[in-house]
Amino acid sequence: MTQPNTVPRDPARPALPAHLTTALWLAGIGLPVLPLREGKLPFGNCSACKESACGDRPHMKTAGPCHCPAPCHGWAAATTDPDILTSLTWARAWRQAAAVAYHPGGAGLTVVDLDTPDAVTWARQNLPTTKTVPTRRGEHWIYRGAMQSSNKVRPGIDIKSSMSYARWYEPGTGPITALPDAVRALAVREESTRPLRGEVDSSSPARATWDRSVATGCRHTDTFVQTGLTRGLARITACPDQGAGSTAYGVARFLANQHTACPGPCGLDTIERQIIDAAVNVGVPEAYATRAVANGFGAVMRAS
Repeated sequence: MTQPNTVPRDPARPALPAHLTTALWLAGIGLPVLPLREGKLPFGNCSACKESACGDRPHMKTAGPCHCPAPCHGWAAATTDPDILTSLTWARAWRQAAAVAYHPGGAGLTVVDLDTPDAVTWARQNLPTTKTVPTRRGEHWIYRGAMQSSNKVRPGIDIKSSMSYARWYEPGTGPITALPDAVRALAVREESTRPLRGEVDSSSPARATWDRSVATGCRHTDTFVQTGLTRGLARITACPDQGAGSTAYGVARFLANQHTACPGPCGLDTIERQIIDAAVNVGVPEAYATRAVANGFGAVMRAS
């Protein structure tokens, strides 16, 4: 008779490690979990899995045959199966664990990891509110919906979802809201295809400008519209190194929202072109700028 592969649930035995108890509770509510060692790092792969010798997990980026029972391959080891979590092959990791992590994408979630006070301030000004979890250096904002993970999308901001793990701190406060376009836009690496200054390729040879002739149905004064537009364009041009694309999204969304009660037309296509041009002029690829601005206007139009 073979020995059972799980830790017995005998009341006379010592209590389970605290992190394992937390992991079992999280698994019970649908979060795939794994132990973390000191330094918020997963436990290293076993000798058979070291340097991907096993072929990796079937659900990793490079699909493979590995079915190792140990907590190997970082986020790919995350599970909701209590038999695996309490197995003898995981017992040593739980005894040494310094924290519990979960795989957001595996639960259909996205975590915006705000690692500095400035990052938290930026999120409060630019992202829809959602469930918030305090961390040691900032906050985790949790949205419903999975997406690609991406580090350093802005100073002090990482996105953790698919093929990533996030440390568990506490349940947090507030309801979880749907993943917004503003977060998806952050993951687009505009810097990776940044053109050289002075060599921006724009499809707009003549710079579009807003005036009353294209906004005969706008209920706002010229001064109101021009002031808002000028301030919005200034925010974009203040991002010469990174973040101009996502800032353009926020500006488009804010300006479009000012015109939801107008009978129209308000010349929003001209405003849209000016926002795109401002982003392109600080190095954002035009295709990305166009998509970000269209998403910003679209978010308002869908809600109105």
